[in-house]
Amino acid sequence: MACERGERRIFEGVTFSLEPGEALVITGRNGAGKSTLLELLAGRLTPAAGQILWEGAGERTLTECLHYVGHRDALKSALTAEENLTFARDFLGHPAMKPGEALDAVGLAHAARLPVAYLSAGQRRRVALARLLVAERPLWLLDEPTSALDTASQETLRLLLERHREVGGMIAATTHSPLFLRDAKEIRIERARIPLPQRGEG
Repeated sequence: MACERGERRIFEGVTFSLEPGEALVITGRNGAGKSTLLELLAGRLTPAAGQILWEGAGERTLTECLHYVGHRDALKSALTAEENLTFARDFLGHPAMKPGEALDAVGLAHAARLPVAYLSAGQRRRVALARLLVAERPLWLLDEPTSALDTASQETLRLLLERHREVGGMIAATTHSPLFLRDAKEIRIERARIPLPQRGEG
């Protein structure tokens, strides 16, 4: 698989497969295209070469089968933590945990009724990750999921990821820090740095 943006090919030759219960860790330098690869998997971009195949989803589309947590936490600051999760559950469908239960799972039960604007960066990140728990979706796409998390919260996240895998869930995550996921596959993205031909050339 390859990706192009503007006049440059970001990366090429990327290939992998994920089976139920497996995890993929994506590494590489800043700007290599790690986040771009997740956007391709999420259907936000179209590959310049190759294709993404999703099997066994039934009538659900790929986007209906995945959670995407990017660099930005994508929370509504004026709403409480619980209200943000209630909105996510109702919007995404296929409800799983109740919002209060999801906040408890990430250690934020005490902050359920606080507006997100009052939370620290690490707490907001945990609310964003709690969205994974309120709607059932088998594929989790996570862009630097440990960003702003302290050591204890990173361990909580690791346990949540492993539990998701135990029930057949799949994970693809970019990271600069070890995620310590058992038997995880790993690919390293190297920026192609090959300019595309200018119009009228070649």
